[in-house]
Amino acid sequence: MSAAPDTHQPRGAALRQPPAIQRFFGSTIVSVLIYAAVMAAIIYGSFTGAQNMGYNWQWHRVPQFLWTFTDDGIEMGEMFYGLGVTIQLSLTAFALATAIGLLIALLRLSGLVVGSAVAIAFLEFIRNIPLLVLLYLFYYVLGPIFGLDRYTASVLTLAVFHSALISEILRAGINAVAVGQWEAAKSIGMTTGQTYRYIILPQSVRFMLPPMTGEVVHLIKSSAIVSVIAVAELTTIGRNIISDTFMSFEIWFTVALVYMAVTLILSVGVSFLEKRYAVDQ
Repeated sequence: MSAAPDTHQPRGAALRQPPAIQRFFGSTIVSVLIYAAVMAAIIYGSFTGAQNMGYNWQWHRVPQFLWTFTDDGIEMGEMFYGLGVTIQLSLTAFALATAIGLLIALLRLSGLVVGSAVAIAFLEFIRNIPLLVLLYLFYYVLGPIFGLDRYTASVLTLAVFHSALISEILRAGINAVAVGQWEAAKSIGMTTGQTYRYIILPQSVRFMLPPMTGEVVHLIKSSAIVSVIAVAELTTIGRNIISDTFMSFEIWFTVALVYMAVTLILSVGVSFLEKRYAVDQ
């Protein structure tokens, strides 16, 4: 009698294998096809709706708002100028939000009653205020008192709002580091500050990268709200172009594609860093 085939699997192997439906939708080809189908449905719906409205498409006029050809070469158009302001605004706000978020996270982890109370009060206050209301608070209330211009008020609004979210990401990343790392640092005489700087924070980066990437993307998209106080970023430029040309569909589609391109480039770049960081580890 021939021996039965060995079907033994390591214990827990079946649990580690993703379900068939998860493997199906996790396929890159399937993901691209689903994305293409969704985009095709959106474009078709918009085109059909515009045709029913008798809308006159003018896509041929869109490139002039992105770039123009002059005797000196290619000159960036209004939309790229707005994109530059959006990126500058987002990066400045993200740097400030990270600094504030780290301070709040350390206060919560300090074990001090006053520090924890201040951090929790800040988080609850910011979480329960809509971003638009916070923007009005900084610009119309605090702006005249402290002499804040539109740009500064926008940076502070985005930084404060997103610092509450970033602080929780930082706190979770710090808590994800094994307790033994703290004990080892303490055993060789490191202070708390040295432990954070040389041991804990460098190791917590791999836990923080994915959610921090999502937060950067979220911040870039949130920056569009500053258009309500006429900061000359991408959304404001788009609204100004529409008011001059009445090309609503073309301009909003272009603005959406520009935002999508920026966030996709950012996501791909951070994914590369994650893989490289994992290899280095």
